[in-house]
Amino acid sequence: MMQRLPEDDMRLTDRIDRRRRRGDGSRHPVRDLSALNPTHHLEEPVGRGPTLERLLDRLDPAFDGRLPENLYVHGPKGAGKSAVVSALFAHLAATTPGRRGTIRTTTRAAAPAVTEFAAVDARVAPTEFALLRTVLAAVADDAVPEQGVGTAALRDRLRAELDRSRRLVVAVDHVGEPGTPDLADVDAAFEPVADALSYAAVGRDAPESAGTADATVEIPAYERHALVDVLTERVSDGLARDALGHETVSEVAAWADGDAHDGLAALFGAAAAAVDDGAARVGPSHVDTGCDAVPAECCSLGRVLALSASRQRVLASLVSLNPADRSSVTAAADAVAADASVNLSANTVKRVLYELAESGLVRRVETAADGDGPGRPPTRPEPNFPTAVFERLRSADAGGTHPER
Repeated sequence: MMQRLPEDDMRLTDRIDRRRRRGDGSRHPVRDLSALNPTHHLEEPVGRGPTLERLLDRLDPAFDGRLPENLYVHGPKGAGKSAVVSALFAHLAATTPGRRGTIRTTTRAAAPAVTEFAAVDARVAPTEFALLRTVLAAVADDAVPEQGVGTAALRDRLRAELDRSRRLVVAVDHVGEPGTPDLADVDAAFEPVADALSYAAVGRDAPESAGTADATVEIPAYERHALVDVLTERVSDGLARDALGHETVSEVAAWADGDAHDGLAALFGAAAAAVDDGAARVGPSHVDTGCDAVPAECCSLGRVLALSASRQRVLASLVSLNPADRSSVTAAADAVAADASVNLSANTVKRVLYELAESGLVRRVETAADGDGPGRPPTRPEPNFPTAVFERLRSADAGGTHPER
């Protein structure tokens, strides 16, 4: 998503469109709801200049044709780790001409050296095979098979690709989550090609619990004023002028407590509620609705969107159930299985719900037990992610029409 241009650099069409939006008489509060999507990142991260400098300091040897140290970037959910690292690696690949759009540098030796940058999301490359295949596909000119070849063969081909003075720095995002490789796994996958490849792993765990890396960079939670700036930037891209006051943005930033993911999810839900009401502004009741759709200490929506289509259908059906149908795991499984779009048996749905609860995407909440009999009290399954954003994105993927699109 493009960052909003400074006024002096705006194109003429942008100037005209802005005035048309302001004077079209529709009094619609939303210009582009996707601007508030917490899984989308700006090309230019807001409020993280010092962090970018620290990362560039660690990557600096690459500009002299040498491999930087293996790096571990860590911090809490919603601190902007993915936004900063993905933007940085995209710019490193795009701003200097070279092979396949990567950076080329030269050493002082006669032979040229090539430093290339690639990025991998461990959520969609959760195994050593998938990790190596994704990296190899980023640097190889020829097609890389998806099956019928072993991990050792992929590593050997990557080794061959990085011969002749080629160097590669790989960002591996979302390490150490349920279902993704941890730092030790990443290190083991790349160790055989360590003379030609280094990595910048991104995760939440503190370095002492995540494993060993040569260097670390911590990205702390946003200070409140910095989070206000982040939310304000996204609101200016996504909502009409005067659709949401600065004071309300500040209140949402205080509620989010340094977590940009939760703050954006709440604003997304608030804007969607205003659209559904046909309101001209995003009011306090809409903000309450948006905040209520973001559970406390919830999981990142990106984890949900990385699930298989069948599991997303299970979650979509679970979200749509009324509270009575979620009174227990068994009741919820029966109700979800009755949804024709799910196409799974009740027993399979029940197993999936338990697995999703184990990974933290569903929360099992104890309910009041009937009587004082033995056994554990029953639990009801509750979604543990921003439901308003999830439902809207699911509707958009299904081809639904939205006045804000």
